Amino acid sequence: MNQDQVKEILLDIEPSQLEFTVTFTGKESKKVNGLYKPDTKEILLHNKNFSVENQLIYTAIHEYTHHLLNETQLNQSGGLRPSYNRVHTNAFWARFHGLLETAEAKGYYVIGLENSPELAQLTEEIKKNYLETNGRLMQEFGQLLAKAHRLCQEANIRYEDYIDRVLKLPRTAAKSITKVAATQINPAIGFENMKLIASLPKEKQQEAEQQLLNGHSPDSVSSLMKKKAEETDARTRLEKEKQRLEKTIRQLTARLELVEENLANL
Repeated sequence: MNQDQVKEILLDIEPSQLEFTVTFTGKESKKVNGLYKPDTKEILLHNKNFSVENQLIYTAIHEYTHHLLNETQLNQSGGLRPSYNRVHTNAFWARFHGLLETAEAKGYYVIGLENSPELAQLTEEIKKNYLETNGRLMQEFGQLLAKAHRLCQEANIRYEDYIDRVLKLPRTAAKSITKVAATQINPAIGFENMKLIASLPKEKQQEAEQQLLNGHSPDSVSSLMKKKAEETDARTRLEKEKQRLEKTIRQLTARLELVEENLANL
């Protein structure tokens, strides 16, 4: 696979209107597998780092994600050079994982668990015996904390002091654990993802949980829920503005009718 073929694959995964180049450096690097230069719109791939094309495509998609986000920022800023204080944001990982899913669907990339039956078996063990088991234990832990809270109140004991100095548990952790226990979340997604679900509005929790169970990454799900929340907020704002305008029109129409009536009587 040459650099022109890689560029064709990237454009087929998601088109870009901003011209860019893909360059194989012909080098091996112990620091990075590739990099993106936003000023020159150049994707550099240290192709000597990769033993198989699948690894090369993964890195190419990673760097292409930087290019696509650079394109979005340039469009939003009117062509002005955007600042790059932090490049690997939640928005980056969400976009990257979305591109990987498209690449998988088009047959350009595979995770490759089928190449290692031992790893596939280990993955199932991790999911079942650790992620799911830990999620279930944390649900039970949260229920016990809720009970401890009630008992503290009955005994006139400050729950915060009990958490701080008796259990020696950070308050934020206690709050998250209790919040998870108060919701009906499938422990199969693991405790960290359960915290993510519990932080969402109740009407969004089931959809987000299903997205995770369907194989989407936490960053992708978080980004999707944020986007939907913004769309909902925008719709709510527009609906309220519409109601205000309709009320103003009714008032002005009534006033106009009164003025016309007074003019007719002169």
